[in-house]
Amino acid sequence: MKVFLKKYIGDLFLTRRFYILFSVLAVLFLFRFFIAVLGILPWLLLAAVLTLIFVEYFLLFLSPKGSITGERICSARFSNGDENRVSVSLNNHFPFTVLMEVIDEIPEQFQRRDLNFHLKILTGAVETINYFLRPLKRGEYHFGKVKVYAMTRLGILQRRFMVAEDAMVKVYPAYQSLRKYQLMAETSRWGDAGVRRRRQLGHSMEFEQIKEYVPGDDYRTVNWKATARKGNLMVNNYIEEKSQQIYCVIDKGRVMEMPFGGLSLLDYAVNASLVLLNVALNKQDKAGILTFSDLIGTFLPADKKNSQMQAVLETLYNQKTRYLESDFEKLYIYIRKHITQRSLLVLFTNFETISGLKRQLPYLQKMAKYHLLVVVFFENTELKQLKEDKPENVEDIYTQVIAEKFMYEKKLIVRELQRHGIITILTEPENLAVKTLNKYLELKARQAI
Repeated sequence: MKVFLKKYIGDLFLTRRFYILFSVLAVLFLFRFFIAVLGILPWLLLAAVLTLIFVEYFLLFLSPKGSITGERICSARFSNGDENRVSVSLNNHFPFTVLMEVIDEIPEQFQRRDLNFHLKILTGAVETINYFLRPLKRGEYHFGKVKVYAMTRLGILQRRFMVAEDAMVKVYPAYQSLRKYQLMAETSRWGDAGVRRRRQLGHSMEFEQIKEYVPGDDYRTVNWKATARKGNLMVNNYIEEKSQQIYCVIDKGRVMEMPFGGLSLLDYAVNASLVLLNVALNKQDKAGILTFSDLIGTFLPADKKNSQMQAVLETLYNQKTRYLESDFEKLYIYIRKHITQRSLLVLFTNFETISGLKRQLPYLQKMAKYHLLVVVFFENTELKQLKEDKPENVEDIYTQVIAEKFMYEKKLIVRELQRHGIITILTEPENLAVKTLNKYLELKARQAI
């Protein structure tokens, strides 16, 4: 009995047309008491409607091998801040054309209730629904089932089918843009993304080979012993130094929760770290990660093994803000203890006031004493837009003055850091990856690491 109810009643749903038909019948039966000419017409219509219901019930529930099958097709991981394709494939096994309403139970983080699709599938045909989802937070996202409500052209009853199981996808930092930067690295097309080429200054100390001189080679690299031995002019060839340690140090304090363009500053920092570390690994440098807030978070030691990029992704995808004041003293002590080799430290944080910087400046100076420190913080693009708007009243003028004060404080912060010999990047959130990458390539070219 339970099986019968679950199969034939539990998956049975009534459409709007069903309620409209019976509403009309109810009105006809009501008028029949006052209009004798209607006679048995309401009863005939009732019999016709019941016959149609029985026919549609038979077609949907009692047809031999009548069913709908399908699956949800999507990547096991999504790229944060990018459009990710999701496909639902449906196959009609009924011996007639089926009208369908398809509802995919997408993760609650998207807060969307408009993913209802209506389509018609011929018998034996396969149809695919494609749509895109743009996550704005990293972490685990859980899909529910795909519900398909099938009906015939009569459209009175619906039969529900579940064609996909629950699934979980991980939302990683924006690895789709990572592929773009990686392709540019391989094809030397950095300019397409705004990354500037840097002229090589001086010579690297990492020797590669001795080769014959060709016009354009630096005459200072002539190897006179090899020249005498070969009888031709020979020069030493050098390459960029490798195996240098690059650490992305990410602040997870409350200042990094500020939103811009739907993403938090922490998300921008994570995405930029992914791009930077990927390029560093392609250049044979060692890549590592350190996160902190009021406590030290995750530490991934710098390495250049084949699995390091996957380890970076797994480390970054689930980082969350702790909404507390960051402790730079703990950060300095941890770095001194665990990062003993001189390294490039790219610190992603945010300072809004000069007083906020001065509280942490002693620890930044100590870090810069042992490592090459680059402090990256953010320009408030909304304040910049507010400053450029034309004021319409006195209140707007006051607002613009306050905006200019905050923007001036950012410039003071840059000047203060540079005065103490700390490399600084002040950038709009959307340009963070490009500017950070530019600075890494510049430091690499200058052999400053």
